[in-house]
Amino acid sequence: MEVDRADGRNPNQLRPLACSCSILHRAHGSASWSQGDTKVLAAVYGPKAGTKKNENPEKASIEVIWKPRTGQIGKPEKEYEIILKRTLQSICILTINPNTTTSFIIQVVHDDGALLPCAINAACAALVDAGIPMKHLAVAICCCSAESGYCILDPTKLEEQKMKAFAYLVFPNSILSVLPEGSSLVQGEPMEHGIITSVTHGAMSVDDYFHCLERGRAASAKLSDFLRRSLQSKLPGDLSKAG
Repeated sequence: MEVDRADGRNPNQLRPLACSCSILHRAHGSASWSQGDTKVLAAVYGPKAGTKKNENPEKASIEVIWKPRTGQIGKPEKEYEIILKRTLQSICILTINPNTTTSFIIQVVHDDGALLPCAINAACAALVDAGIPMKHLAVAICCCSAESGYCILDPTKLEEQKMKAFAYLVFPNSILSVLPEGSSLVQGEPMEHGIITSVTHGAMSVDDYFHCLERGRAASAKLSDFLRRSLQSKLPGDLSKAG
């Protein structure tokens, strides 16, 4: 079953994307990312000498500070900070600048759905702008599942509220920049089928989850292409050509 969406998109269609880098002069790297009316600013400061308490000084440390558009930070925002930190830790090369801390400030400009994936995409763009060593790029997407079994990508806030469950999915940008030369498998699975982060909210069956995963993976290619084109002048050769 397909669904009529208020903005006329088909279930697999993303909202218009926009990305700008180097927008904050005092940050070491910065980017804005918008998907439709959802917009997030990300700023990177560091690496600065020293790590936070309970962090491994033999590796670079990452901290994420989430700033809502209005009001105080709550439980959802704290969860977003943790998910974003773990995602960034998995794509950064933490052994190059040991005993340092890199701070990511995430400022919500407007939330019209799929906020966390938008923030992850903004943070990844800011990471490249700051020149932080990375294993690979990553792109994030939200996929919602409805009671009747259909799923939609990149929901608006109203669509999110109507759905029974949704998944935040983060995919690696490319097999080429992730793996050692000559290796094409990660735990027996081709890297293009890999996933970096997966977070679900609500009651979702296994079939629904794999349906979302399939839809999200297909759309991640469009996001990856857009991200690479947006960052073309800042990427090393292997990352800008990877596909």
